[in-house]
Amino acid sequence: MPAWAGRDGLATVARVDFGSCTLLFDDGTLGEATVRGIVRGRNKALGNAVVVGDRVLTEAISDRLVIQSVEPRANQFSRRAAGSRPMEQVVAANLDQVVVVASILDPAFRAGFADRVLGQAHHGGLHARLVLNKADLDAAAECRAIIDAYALAGYEGHVVSAHTRVGLDALRAACTGKRSLFVGHSGVGKSSLLNAMVPGLDLLAGQVNAKTGKGRHTTTAAWLIRPEPGFELIDTPGVRGFGLWGIDADDLERAYPEFEPHVGHCRFSDCRHETEPGCAIRAAVETGQIAQRRYESFRKLREEIEQEGAGS
Repeated sequence: MPAWAGRDGLATVARVDFGSCTLLFDDGTLGEATVRGIVRGRNKALGNAVVVGDRVLTEAISDRLVIQSVEPRANQFSRRAAGSRPMEQVVAANLDQVVVVASILDPAFRAGFADRVLGQAHHGGLHARLVLNKADLDAAAECRAIIDAYALAGYEGHVVSAHTRVGLDALRAACTGKRSLFVGHSGVGKSSLLNAMVPGLDLLAGQVNAKTGKGRHTTTAAWLIRPEPGFELIDTPGVRGFGLWGIDADDLERAYPEFEPHVGHCRFSDCRHETEPGCAIRAAVETGQIAQRRYESFRKLREEIEQEGAGS
């Protein structure tokens, strides 16, 4: 009997590596599959054709499993791919939420990075939450100020420590019953946090990576694990920067959910929300409806996007 006999049907993509995918079956077991040429597209590369979180239809052919098609996606989370040429990179699909992991110190909190990821999630219609790791580094006042600022925008926040385990139970509860994509800047302790939140995560990672030959302790690509039924986590490599996709400087204001009630109410239709009289956004900042730090982040991010556009 062929090795993959009885595995025909639907499965979830747990990891993508060049020409093959690691699949997570509904019974919790893993398998490796190649991808049919017609699914790959004209250049025969996987690209965005198959991504982590996709639901795929498989067929056992001889001694191998082949992905025949990809089910329609409920949603997807994208970013601008690295390189000078603007291209979309779909990070993962069929998500319930995006979890932005930052650290309060070592490295210090970077509002620009957090707001890029949160804005991209909002653009894609995805729920998101903010996690501040390394709470054991004695910065309680700053943690509270950041969490309060993002609460004004409607984002739930968590102050946690992978080292002392503070806040981990609440974060795990917020991820239970969901598929959560974890995204973080390099050095914020995202993988340590996940390992602390889910005992035995290293073993699960090793099972996924055993299919690809990658090192167990190195996150080199997005991968999905299911510690228990209905509880799925997608880890991603730590990154230095995050490029927005589908959001330009002119519509950046709509990537900030707390701005939306005020958009279109400025005196001038081309208001940049800087020094123009009758600016509804600045008025909302002055009345405390929009946090000052989020407004300043918006202005800085818009300038960065304009510079990125000029250089591409």
